[in-house]
Amino acid sequence: MIKSMTGFGRSKYENDSREYLVEIKSVNNRFNDVNIKIPRAIGFLEEKVKKVITNSVSRGKIDVFISFTNNSEKGKSIKINTELAKLYVQEIKKLAQDANIIDNVSVMEVTKLPEVFTIKLEEDDEELLWNELEICLKDAINNFVQMRTNEGEKIKKDLVERIEIIKAKIKKISAISTGLVDEYIVKLEKRIKDILKTNVVDEARLAQEVVIYSDKCSVEEEITRLKSHISQFLGLLDSDIAIGKKIDFLIQEMNRETNTIGSKANNLEITNLVVDIKTEIENIREQIQNIE
Repeated sequence: MIKSMTGFGRSKYENDSREYLVEIKSVNNRFNDVNIKIPRAIGFLEEKVKKVITNSVSRGKIDVFISFTNNSEKGKSIKINTELAKLYVQEIKKLAQDANIIDNVSVMEVTKLPEVFTIKLEEDDEELLWNELEICLKDAINNFVQMRTNEGEKIKKDLVERIEIIKAKIKKISAISTGLVDEYIVKLEKRIKDILKTNVVDEARLAQEVVIYSDKCSVEEEITRLKSHISQFLGLLDSDIAIGKKIDFLIQEMNRETNTIGSKANNLEITNLVVDIKTEIENIREQIQNIE
């Protein structure tokens, strides 16, 4: 089942006055480019988040936005740097004495000074926060992947329709090319008779010319390879793996075979059919840029 590289997923999770919100969105990219914006309070979980994302999505430019509100006591451990606070007070008192100003520093004011008052996470609380965030993250990923899958189904339908058009054009080319040799024989015989003013034709020489022409204008090999590429293409559309790069390669090969048919076939109708096929191939090429 193919997936689009464009998608969006969102999830919210609450537990014991802790709230998590995860949003994931993606656009086309040749590689798997994951960018995560996560609050500083749970920044230590960023690598775990990235690992879960990369295990779920193989291709695309993916932006992950995480918000976290913690109104509980879990995940918080208050630490006061007493020694640093004393140094602050000591220096403040010295400044007050030297400047002859009133020394009325309160404890609350001291705790607001840099690095005096910090909130740290206990190891057990880190595990708790990850377990909760993971629930929210996986739910967002499921929503995200589902949207990509839905978009992929629409793309698949369009691709199948275009491939069917190409198959019909190839069938017509095959039918026309089969009659080209017989048509050439008739024209060649007539031309020889007109030039030589005789009804006697050197059959050996004629056969030689026909063989040369047949070899030159035959497109059966190209048609066979085109049919093989189409069969592989349709098989990949039902695959459960990321197929974007493989399909891109097949499209290049299909385009190459079509160009060869166009250059070999000395027939206006075949030329027009080749143009139609190349148009559909180009449309397919644009669509597969959206496939994971």
